[in-house]
Amino acid sequence: MDHTKRASLLAIAGALAAAAAVTSAPARADDMEKCYGIALKGQNDCAAGEGTSCAGTSTIDYDGAHWKYVKTGTCQAMDTPLGKGSLTPIKRPA
Repeated sequence: MDHTKRASLLAIAGALAAAAAVTSAPARADDMEKCYGIALKGQNDCAAGEGTSCAGTSTIDYDGAHWKYVKTGTCQAMDTPLGKGSLTPIKRPA
């Protein structure tokens, strides 16, 4: 294969890879908000409260001190068995 054809194929492959990355990228941070009290055990995006560090550390479902990123404007409409999601930490009964 000559140099020109190879360069063209590499350029096409690069363009396809870039397009795939753009279409499969997660929502941008400014399109997301923290929603407390909706994460299942071990599925929080980060943590709040004593004895935790960050992602994946929640030990109970719907812990009000842990949050998960959701699309902006959807948090307070999310229902859980313990109530709706919240934009601020939730005090849950023990």
